[in-house]
Amino acid sequence: MLPEVVRRIGRLELRARYIVEGLLSGMHRSPYFGQSVEFREHREYSKGDDLRHIDWKVWGKQDRLYIKRYEEDTNLRCTLVVDGSASMNYGSADMTKHDYAATAAAAFAYLLLKQSDSVGVTVFDDQIRHEVPLRTQRSHLTRIARALESIEPRDKTNIDSVLAHVAKSNPRKGMIVLISDLLCDTDQLLKGLVTLRRMGHDVVVLHVMDDEELDFTFRGPVRFEGLEVDDIVDCNPRALRKGYMEALERYLTRVRKACAANAVDYSLIRTSDALDAALTAIIARRALAQRAKI
Repeated sequence: MLPEVVRRIGRLELRARYIVEGLLSGMHRSPYFGQSVEFREHREYSKGDDLRHIDWKVWGKQDRLYIKRYEEDTNLRCTLVVDGSASMNYGSADMTKHDYAATAAAAFAYLLLKQSDSVGVTVFDDQIRHEVPLRTQRSHLTRIARALESIEPRDKTNIDSVLAHVAKSNPRKGMIVLISDLLCDTDQLLKGLVTLRRMGHDVVVLHVMDDEELDFTFRGPVRFEGLEVDDIVDCNPRALRKGYMEALERYLTRVRKACAANAVDYSLIRTSDALDAALTAIIARRALAQRAKI
């Protein structure tokens, strides 16, 4: 569903339902975006068992074949961490980054609640602005949507204290989904993501950026005004484009590599991307990765 279509649906809860129901109607079964699979026990190999489930480490030690058995934990705990800082108020087309992020968060929440998973939301800028506790009832979507709709982006981003708070508030293993433009201190961001991974969380990052931020198609003269700082720059954007694009690529490469090195599921999403297509791509990639683990 294209952003210009989504924007016409005023209420965030209705947007989420419309996106997810449309997505599921094109699938043969529930996609299990947040499926949690945990090891249960070993049993001896029997003829006809799937060879992918053999524990080769045990075979190396005992010279006998054993199958790893798993049990599915459908009661996943997922906290959606949504950026509500001033930079998210930027938008060059149909949706601001905040509109897109809030809609994506509501869609994820509805999808997980349909799976009977537990979902909560944390909205932040330089501090925690709003928290909705983890719940499993489908009616919980209304509370989540209201919380996301009530936030007007403002202030700076303090990712260090925010991710530290998220880690402290979620001591049990679960899923943490960060939805942000990541315009923050990169060292603090990566430190926080590594901490969450070391705690055993499945960490997903949705990096939401506007087309103009990624393509820098401005034609001059242009005045750039800071959303989280008071700086104003009058310039010819053509003279800046090469340096800007090189700096942007260095930044994106660093974030991508750091996420990959720490098994953080990272996606760069444009605000012009169709939300259902973006969601489907993430689900498909995660399902493939999950099958590869088993």
